[in-house]
Amino acid sequence: MERKRPGMTSGARMPHQGAPMGPPGPPYGGTPQIRPGMPNPALDPNRKRPAPTQPVQPPSVQNRSRKKPLGFPAANEISARQMDMREAQSDPAIGSNAKRRKMADKILPQRIRELVPESQAYMDLLAFERKLDQTIMRKRVDIQEALKRPMKQKRKLRLYISNTFNPAKPDTEDSEGSIASWELRVEGKLLDDPGKQKRKFSSFFKSLVIELDKDLYGPDNHLVEIALKHAAKIGETQWHRTPTTQETDGFQVKRPGDVNVRCTLLLMLDYQPPQFKLDPRLARLLGIHTQTRSCIIQALWQYVKTNKLQDSHEKEYINCDKYFQQIFDCPRLKFCEIPQRLTNLLLPPDPIVINHIISVDPNDQKKTACYDIDVEVDDPLKGQMNGFLLSTANQQEIASLDNKIHETIESINQLKIQRDFMLSFSRDPKGYIQDWICSQNRDLKLMTDTVGNPEEERRAEFYNQPWSQEAVSRYFYCKIQQRRQELEQALAMRTT
Repeated sequence: MERKRPGMTSGARMPHQGAPMGPPGPPYGGTPQIRPGMPNPALDPNRKRPAPTQPVQPPSVQNRSRKKPLGFPAANEISARQMDMREAQSDPAIGSNAKRRKMADKILPQRIRELVPESQAYMDLLAFERKLDQTIMRKRVDIQEALKRPMKQKRKLRLYISNTFNPAKPDTEDSEGSIASWELRVEGKLLDDPGKQKRKFSSFFKSLVIELDKDLYGPDNHLVEIALKHAAKIGETQWHRTPTTQETDGFQVKRPGDVNVRCTLLLMLDYQPPQFKLDPRLARLLGIHTQTRSCIIQALWQYVKTNKLQDSHEKEYINCDKYFQQIFDCPRLKFCEIPQRLTNLLLPPDPIVINHIISVDPNDQKKTACYDIDVEVDDPLKGQMNGFLLSTANQQEIASLDNKIHETIESINQLKIQRDFMLSFSRDPKGYIQDWICSQNRDLKLMTDTVGNPEEERRAEFYNQPWSQEAVSRYFYCKIQQRRQELEQALAMRTT
């Protein structure tokens, strides 16, 4: 009698499908191997021969569907999260998807919420957290947009102009004499400055010029050489800011003289962002004297909209009225051309002019004059905004709490699986064991790459064939050999 493998029928039992189209198949040409979950292959309707078989996936992929062993669901079960973590380690793309699924991993399944009504409080907190995260993200975007615009505050800078007089000293036997001279100091500070770091006086100005009386010092020496208060070298007739300028709290000028001197101080503020003085015609039209370039362009656009100068058909063009024609010298222009045409209409801002008299009278007590100047300083809120965007103090704590939540949810899911296992077993022990054995049998076939015939395997006659006796003999032979090797190893260890 010809022996057959389990689940494999003889080739002679295959139904005849017409004339053979090639050499006969192997002696065990039973049911072709199919992918799990797929129906048996049928005939190809376009050909008179069996349809080609489908390849079987490797066992490493199929092992994922293996069920848990009876009685030990917690120790041997591989949860979906653990499988995702293993796949994430082997595939970076899957790892990035796992990060995006973190929010979904926090959600409790509906069945658990039905079993534990108190879990609704956790879901409410989760919804509140989602709203809070969205609000914080929206505020961060708003802060980032606000930081792109200049944030300034108007403050008062108090300017102190003072002078001292050193009278002449006659020559003596011990020391040489000196001529009379005076010294002018220009200092300043912000009023009510709440900042811990005081801003230097020179940081508010781009340049400083002191013009003395030409009648006393001549046309070639009336521009004073100004030095930084902490600098030792005097080398310029005017002070101008450079990238390497060292900030200082004031300026000082020393000159010979014993009479009162009229002087003029020209201070050019360092505007950030830069400001420009408008052409008189454009200034009268817009009502702006000095402003930044962006504000000037915005005022121009507002004037265009108010007076309906935009072309109704070609929106990019502006039909100039009589004032625009006088300023831009053209009847029609594109709005994108305005920034270029503004170049010739924007001038440097006017300097701050202060007239002062340097007094050399020793009886004059009013040698210090004070002036208040409006300056723009950075809004302190800007630093707080930057600190908020760059702050990472709570990120580590939040990440730690998220990990704890994920671990707790995973533990709850595993306990739910154990509960379902035990509950099903308690309701119908016999039926559950049979279903479980069938499931394990299917998984075993997938792991061993063996496909049988379920219709034959469910009958008792299938197991009364000669192959079953051979299989039992081989099984016991392997067990005996394994036990013999263990005994030989134990005896060898005793003898040594």
